[in-house]
Amino acid sequence: MDTPKVFESEYRFCLILWEREPIKSGELVKLCQEQLGWKPTTTYTVMKRLTERGILKNENTIVSSLVTKEEVQAAEIDELVEKKFDGSLPAFIAAFTRHQKLSREEIDEVQQMIDRFREGG
Repeated sequence: MDTPKVFESEYRFCLILWEREPIKSGELVKLCQEQLGWKPTTTYTVMKRLTERGILKNENTIVSSLVTKEEVQAAEIDELVEKKFDGSLPAFIAAFTRHQKLSREEIDEVQQMIDRFREGG
């Protein structure tokens, strides 16, 4: 199943949800008002849209996600690589590292990921 698209303002909402789920919708409305400056109607509209798209569920005023933060992040990266780099991960990494200084620890961490991938793990 493809992860549904989550837009920027929805993602900020989801960050609050992922940190506290499951959460009562009233509490979520209060948090969105405090942290995002949203009116209650805005929060309820976003909850409705995300529910319709299969990103969260709201049962008996308890809200929880149906997709993880990691799934949404991975889908966003996949879309970026596909759109901007013609699906080429090496081209994406080359562009990223050209403008980003990596520490020795970060380089080692990336190398470990590559090694795990090569080993099939």
